[in-house]
Amino acid sequence: MSFLGLALLVATSCLIIRSIYRLYLHPLRRIPGPRLAAITHLYEFYYDVLCRGRFIWEIERLHKQYGGPSFLLLTSFILRPIIRINPREVHVIDPSFYDEIYARNCRPRDKDAKFVPTFGLPFSLLSTIGHRQHRFRRSILSSFFSKRSVMDIGFLIEEKTRKLMQRLEEFYENQQVVQLDSAFVALTSDIITSYCYGESGDFLDDSSFRSDIRDSVIDATSICHFVRFFPFVISMITAVPTSVMRIIMPGKAGLLDFQQSIAEKASQTLKGSRSSIAGHETIYDKLVQPSIPAEERSIQRIQDESSLVLAAGTETTSRIITIAMFYLSTNKPMLDTLRAELKRVLPTPTSSTTWVQLEKLPYLTGVIRESLRLGHGITCRLPRVAPDEVLKYGAFEIQSGTPMSTSTVLLHRNADIFPDPDKFDPNRWINKGEIDNTLARYIVSFTRGSRICLGLNLAYSELYTVIAYIARRFSFEMYNTTLEDVTVTRDMMVGYTSRGDLQVYAKVTNLIQE
Repeated sequence: MSFLGLALLVATSCLIIRSIYRLYLHPLRRIPGPRLAAITHLYEFYYDVLCRGRFIWEIERLHKQYGGPSFLLLTSFILRPIIRINPREVHVIDPSFYDEIYARNCRPRDKDAKFVPTFGLPFSLLSTIGHRQHRFRRSILSSFFSKRSVMDIGFLIEEKTRKLMQRLEEFYENQQVVQLDSAFVALTSDIITSYCYGESGDFLDDSSFRSDIRDSVIDATSICHFVRFFPFVISMITAVPTSVMRIIMPGKAGLLDFQQSIAEKASQTLKGSRSSIAGHETIYDKLVQPSIPAEERSIQRIQDESSLVLAAGTETTSRIITIAMFYLSTNKPMLDTLRAELKRVLPTPTSSTTWVQLEKLPYLTGVIRESLRLGHGITCRLPRVAPDEVLKYGAFEIQSGTPMSTSTVLLHRNADIFPDPDKFDPNRWINKGEIDNTLARYIVSFTRGSRICLGLNLAYSELYTVIAYIARRFSFEMYNTTLEDVTVTRDMMVGYTSRGDLQVYAKVTNLIQE
């Protein structure tokens, strides 16, 4: 037998033995799911890489397939709450099990080392695998994003919001079409760069609301699933000198300049150069405190963490605001109801108020929660691992070290919790004229537990302020944009629609003066 023939025989034998182990001897062998998914990651690869972010909907289909038809209604299906979606991971769709997967600090949860390459920032908080290291890294920035700290920059959020309002007035006067998603990205980009950098990116001044931060996010999401399976790609990309990248991709000059500026600021901060806004520290100052171990103050670590904060503080919040404005603009009674409520704290279109006052408003809260529910935030599943705890779900045991997940999109569209789940209905969150928090635990756009989104307070402050101020003063008419253009159909770490990334176009049809 030739060497090649022997190699093929050995490889085939290994594949057969591994398949037998995964099907009949693996700790997850009793958990339902397709045999092909239990044998190979190619099942997931097909739906997420080749079909561009469709695995989450295949997971939903599998829950139905392995549940079976209802005895009462043969046309409906009972979902199987737990299934095996690849050789290593289980997916649980039962909302009551969510806090077992995404547990609090008293019950350590690691991230799945095989999944974190999806995010492309290996030294960031988002890609930190171990529970203890995550707690330490989170503690560095926790005060920076506390509710008190965010309330202290309320002036900044209002200032940038009013700047956007001035731009929208220009679009109204010139009767030009505005791309709302880009406008809101420019707004959140200016806020986060001012807060984190100590200097605004001035994206709101750009005629087309250019945002290098968004370009960076789009670049990352376009390859997120591919790099999960081939993580060495990120190292290859970062190893290419910027000068070479400019030749290969001349259209990315602005994005490359932005990424270079992050690296330069990280380097300057390590050398002792600091910047501030209104007397408070920037993210760079936080990341180079002398009390932090030297290995946690590397240029790559600072660069990855600051990139994460800028991206997370820009894209997800702006998407939720865009979703809110689409539904308000296509439902006049809904907008009128919100506007009537807003007059209680914003008696004139140019009045000012605070986040604290706005979050007391029931209908505005309902609009924001529905926008979070249908906008989702991060759409990709976020597997967790219990490093030293065996979990039980019904008759099934989930051994320690097993990746387990729940998809935000599937929870937000659970018809048992949210009847008519595709309907945007702020009244779900109101009972007898007051905010009803009964269903609040099922909005998991920021996840929960020990790894809940660090920027949650900043996001809520922006959501309440921007939606209130814009809805109080402006009316929009959608232009070449329909419900299909805001409905998530693909999971590319964030939700993509039939157009690809979220794109909403509109004309400003009314500017309320009084």
